[in-house]
Amino acid sequence: MASFLNNMKAMDANRYATKKTIAQGMLDIALLTANASQLKYILQVGEQHQFYKLMLILISLSIVLQVLSGVLSLSLSLLRDCRLHQPEFHQSANIINHVRTGFAFFTTMINLFISAFDSRLPPPQGELLNDVN
Repeated sequence: MASFLNNMKAMDANRYATKKTIAQGMLDIALLTANASQLKYILQVGEQHQFYKLMLILISLSIVLQVLSGVLSLSLSLLRDCRLHQPEFHQSANIINHVRTGFAFFTTMINLFISAFDSRLPPPQGELLNDVN
């Protein structure tokens, strides 16, 4: 039991937060790369895509929200490094954090719709069986 408590004390919260931030950044880059790839595909296919305009709008909106979220993250980081020790900046930091969280939520919802309307996915199994008959 004593060794378990010593291991718990040895866990560094800053190290955990750093790893979490790096992992989140990698996921953000992966999503941005996937959206760029989807945008390239939609632009190559053009008007032939069944949902061309919808996909173009959704992918563009997702990329814009991701860029804005990145800018807000940078401003929050600069605020934390420069002025967050001053109480008058706490409210603005909270607002920036809430807006950034909202952007992340809407980006996730938009990407769910993008996945739903992506025609590169194979058709459901039932449709393949109907084509055979």
